[in-house]
Amino acid sequence: MNILEQIADRTRLRVAEEQRRLPLSALRRQAEEQVSREPDPPSLEEAFRKPGLHFLCEVKKASPSKGVIAEDFPYLSIAREYQAAGAEGISCLTEPFWFQGRDAYLQEIAGAVTIPVLRKDFTVDEYMIYQARVLGASAVLLICAILDDGQLSAYRQLARELGLDALVEVHDRQEAERALRCGATLMGVNNRDLRTFQVDLQNTFRLREAIPPEVTLLSESGIRTPEEIRRLRQAGVNGVLIGETLMRAADKGAMLAQLRGGGQPGEAVSLPEASGTGHPGRAGEAIPPEGAAP
Repeated sequence: MNILEQIADRTRLRVAEEQRRLPLSALRRQAEEQVSREPDPPSLEEAFRKPGLHFLCEVKKASPSKGVIAEDFPYLSIAREYQAAGAEGISCLTEPFWFQGRDAYLQEIAGAVTIPVLRKDFTVDEYMIYQARVLGASAVLLICAILDDGQLSAYRQLARELGLDALVEVHDRQEAERALRCGATLMGVNNRDLRTFQVDLQNTFRLREAIPPEVTLLSESGIRTPEEIRRLRQAGVNGVLIGETLMRAADKGAMLAQLRGGGQPGEAVSLPEASGTGHPGRAGEAIPPEGAAP
């Protein structure tokens, strides 16, 4: 079982535990009441459909591949700094075991900023979409690799009914074709293969021709330099999701300005060595390459 399958399986168990505390019927009622009495949250898709290339900046404490990224994690300050620096959206991790995320981070961030906030999690059940609306998210993430076509279509429709955008994530041409068949209008190409955690920025360029220009397209993972941003802009990409590069920067506003073009083109961002060399089943520790001994 690869790491993506492990995370998806653990998420299903997590959702089952949460439903025992708050049944789906009660959560659905909360979400529907919120929809009826409150305006829709700001749209991620609309923000990224405007001319230019836009930045979805991630608030992330840890990852399976790099372990703990931010021991000191003032998540509200980070979110406010991103907004002040001109980010068009924020991606907030809520997966607790491998990424050390929390629902409370999302809820507090959504209440503290005015730009769209993506719930970055491994959506495996409609329960999580209702949760996202109640927590204040603007969008949910739907990963093609862990959902079948029926789930993709149903979850996109449910998100739309709740006033949320659905960012449909793909990694290869087959997944891109599936996403388009299911009606995706907001797509993200993950340059990281979530089965092996290998990163290849060329993945976005390979898939660009398979995704129609009317689809709002983001490139995710492995983006580190202004030159890479320039190439993605020239390829017609609408936005980029930046995580570790910003999270490891002492001055996140300055780093974002550099990525927008303030630094020297092609100059690599210097990142500290990641800590953690452990087992993929242990949260906050790095994953060894497939086939390596734990």
